[in-house]
Amino acid sequence: MSRDLSVGLLALLLAVTATAPASAQQPQKPNVVFILADNVGYGDLGSYGGGELRGAPTPRLDQLAREGLRLTQYLVEPGCTPSRAALMTGQYSIRSGLSLVALEGTPNTLSARAFTMGELFKGAGYATAIFGKWHLGGEPQSLPTAHGFDEFYGIPPNISWDSATYVSSMDLTHSVAATPAELLARGPQIVEATAGGALRAVKPFTPEVRANIDYELVDKSIDFMRRQKAAGKPFFLYLPFSMGHVPNLPSAQFKGKSRIGNYGDKIMEGDYHVGQILDTLKELGVDDSTIVVFASDNGPFGQAGREFGNDGTPDMGNSGPFRGELGEVTEGAIRTAAFVRWPGKVQPNTTSYAMFSIMDFMPTFAHIVGGTMPTDRPIDGVDQTDVLLGNSAAGHRESLLSFIGADLVAARWKQWRIYFTDIHPTGDGPQREPGVFSASAPMAGYPKVYNIEMDPHEDLIVGGVFAWVSDPALKPVFEYLETVKKYPNPPAPNITQFHGGRG
Repeated sequence: MSRDLSVGLLALLLAVTATAPASAQQPQKPNVVFILADNVGYGDLGSYGGGELRGAPTPRLDQLAREGLRLTQYLVEPGCTPSRAALMTGQYSIRSGLSLVALEGTPNTLSARAFTMGELFKGAGYATAIFGKWHLGGEPQSLPTAHGFDEFYGIPPNISWDSATYVSSMDLTHSVAATPAELLARGPQIVEATAGGALRAVKPFTPEVRANIDYELVDKSIDFMRRQKAAGKPFFLYLPFSMGHVPNLPSAQFKGKSRIGNYGDKIMEGDYHVGQILDTLKELGVDDSTIVVFASDNGPFGQAGREFGNDGTPDMGNSGPFRGELGEVTEGAIRTAAFVRWPGKVQPNTTSYAMFSIMDFMPTFAHIVGGTMPTDRPIDGVDQTDVLLGNSAAGHRESLLSFIGADLVAARWKQWRIYFTDIHPTGDGPQREPGVFSASAPMAGYPKVYNIEMDPHEDLIVGGVFAWVSDPALKPVFEYLETVKKYPNPPAPNITQFHGGRG
């Protein structure tokens, strides 16, 4: 080849490269859809041994699990607000002062200083939206639209799905001196907001709205995805919908579809809504460039909410082979379902036994999308990209701490579960209440130790036989305490211990 021809080809190549669109030069950032169920237990879905065997088939979720990676040791926090705080910040909820479920009348709320997953994606150039339940506080500085989300539509951001029953139960008990119309106007409202704006009331949140709310949330999600596809912008969709949380009031389309009452009907309805999201991604031609995560925020609500059921059926989920329910720190309370699909990156029809915390999603996403995590605070989540891509079987986590209010109550180290307080049901007989109404008593100087693999139901204390476990199991506790010296936690939530007003 002549020198002149070589020079000419080189010039042509450089010209083509210089004029190529940026998308051809830079890897396209994946869209991310995060669907968060509410109090769905480890044993509820078909891919975890439930589904048809529970009387409530989940074919679309089972399909999603087959198309991606199923996590079998996915761990969360003991309640709705704590898990959502951990997901959004990549930190233990106690570092945000949100280590109890947020209730009306309590002062704890997400601070303006918090850095959330919304801000992570926004900083990486994404359009962001949340449709559903925030549950991290209703103060202006706590709203999702003050933390990186462009759009929000859902229930009041400081309470949960059961608030749909507030007005009817107030009217039933005559506890509030107001007419039904006044109660409706003053009661919980469906709200919406855009980035930097105030909340706007849309309509009262009634049981009728509760039954159909997930249709609204999915419709808004689909509209959001269509708009971002048209705009050519990567999107982060956070869909914390109501599947699994009391009162599980099914829509007319799914009423009576399952064989176990309202709870099963709502599980099947949630499965249908997940299918709507998946079908839309395919229709838009972006399913291959979208990470889809389905996860639950907690183990099942359990006996505390069973009376919400219909015709004698309990409105409660199933924790599979594990013991416990929402509000405790037992394995069944904090181990639940999660799977991840990312075509071409995450191998389909695979499982991982790696310990994976709900906090780990944020640093993992930061790695994948080129986001920047803050360096002026401790980040308790770890980057688990290697687990998702099949490059690590064990992952990068071997311990997890659990908090209730101000107390560090338990730890996991590998397959060992260690309790620093004695959490047990209150009352006896018909007064017996586990879960959120459990009691916590001090130990007599030594922690209780269980081996989750030998004894998934935690029926046998083995600390006397495996005394050496205390050494490695306590190491993450002391490491955490060291971080608190440098980065003190805000006041922990407290709604039971007032010390006679002494503070």
